[in-house]
Amino acid sequence: MIFGELTPDEAEGAILAHSRKVGSETFKKGRHLSTADVAALKAAGVATVIAARLEASDVAEDEAAEALAEALAGKGIRAAAPFTGRANLHAEAGGIVEIDATRIAAINAIGEAITVATLAPFESVTARQMLATIKIIPFAAPRAELDRALEIARDGTSAMTLHAFKPHRLGLVATQLPDTKTSVMDKSRGILDARLAAMGSMIAREIRCEHNELAVAGAVRELLAEDCSPVLIFGASATVDRRDVVPAGIAQAGGEVLHFGMPVDPGNLMLLARHDKTPVIGLPGCARSPKLNGFDWVLARLLAGLDVTPADVAAMGVGGLLKEIPSRPQPREGTRATPPSPRVAAIILAAGQSRRMGGPNKLTMAVDGKPMVRHVAEAALASSADPVIVVTGDRAAEVEQALEGLAVTKLSNNCHKEGLSTSLRVGINGLPDDIDAALICLGDMPDIRSHHLDRLIAAFDPEEGRTICVPTVGGKRGNPVLWGREWFAAMTETKGDTGAKHLIGEHADAVCEVAMQDDAALKDVDTMEEMERRRGK
Repeated sequence: MIFGELTPDEAEGAILAHSRKVGSETFKKGRHLSTADVAALKAAGVATVIAARLEASDVAEDEAAEALAEALAGKGIRAAAPFTGRANLHAEAGGIVEIDATRIAAINAIGEAITVATLAPFESVTARQMLATIKIIPFAAPRAELDRALEIARDGTSAMTLHAFKPHRLGLVATQLPDTKTSVMDKSRGILDARLAAMGSMIAREIRCEHNELAVAGAVRELLAEDCSPVLIFGASATVDRRDVVPAGIAQAGGEVLHFGMPVDPGNLMLLARHDKTPVIGLPGCARSPKLNGFDWVLARLLAGLDVTPADVAAMGVGGLLKEIPSRPQPREGTRATPPSPRVAAIILAAGQSRRMGGPNKLTMAVDGKPMVRHVAEAALASSADPVIVVTGDRAAEVEQALEGLAVTKLSNNCHKEGLSTSLRVGINGLPDDIDAALICLGDMPDIRSHHLDRLIAAFDPEEGRTICVPTVGGKRGNPVLWGREWFAAMTETKGDTGAKHLIGEHADAVCEVAMQDDAALKDVDTMEEMERRRGK
């Protein structure tokens, strides 16, 4: 890669290294300088710019990041579209992420250009949570280094796999001493219920019994007979030896004590046992608290369908210091290492009257064998947008029939004759409360594809100030546009047919231009002439 100062005449096709004011416009870092950009630089009297020019041995940053992300993403993991040399991996469901740390380290050791940052192996994650980020540091990666990284990533089983939580019917034995308070047992049960609910499981039956070997053995046998798995035991008194009451009761029931104690604090006094194929766990006293402890790590693996061996427990010591001290705040209930990926909806505006078509409803006209609006809906459904909302109005029954069988939410706009802004308002008001952003799609763009939408979604980053994401081809802006939640209120106040377009001009600092490789993101069909040209391609 060639990097350094270039004159405007040398800069066409190069990548701008630093944002620069050019006349009344700001050329942002990463911009591919076009012929028009070069002319603007000259007109503004810019003598040189710092830019990068790729060579034949280079792979552009987005292409490299995307290739490595897809190679690393195993079962249950989704690779997001790349943007600015970054591609993130997200969990498709809640579960445990298994990571081959040796291979990740080998990839990171190849060179400076390619980096992979992941969560810790076997971390418990939620749906849509970020698991890893692949970042190409310069504007391109050397092809030889990328090829080596891909070779490592594809060598054998997946380097990263998500083991999704599976619903379990657990059994609980809670022992009592004469002075054990029922309120304490009830509180412990409630905390355990909350732990399990977060992972999609539940206590099928609880047995409360005296704190002695015979009673524990009988309760364990009853729960095993009812196919409860795993079986958990809350001892009224902490287990202090593998011959104590709880392990002795497990053994009397025909089980085997595999390991007592663990190198995790809190959680030291956990007991790992098994009866045939059913895990039996003696809970440490700290499990009565919602704070993170060693039992959480074991429970999560079991509910994700993973076996837990004494060797696994022994390996938990590195990173196992969880005790709360002033200099190390304790992770609290509900916290997680990384935030979930933004939840982005797609709103398809399909309420217009097609006045320029001279009669027929263009949205229901056939393009490549299917109604035009169906192309847009299928692209949205194939993207990572969720949910997909279609706002209908004029000839709504025909539009809805064109969408038959698709998993879209249909909303009716009874004021569609007052302009596009009314459909925008209906769509925004119909979004779920937890939506972070919305793609505003036009129903008359039959060539829009899921990869166009996913690239816009990948560009959205409120922390970086990228809250309005606009597709461009050769510097020309088009549709659809992605809007962050902070703009929803202003969007619902717009009037007429221009929609929220004025907000883009008024808030340039929030606008992120997302370059597309083809112009499908700019083309809509308004007239019969355009329709005939599109049909004939």
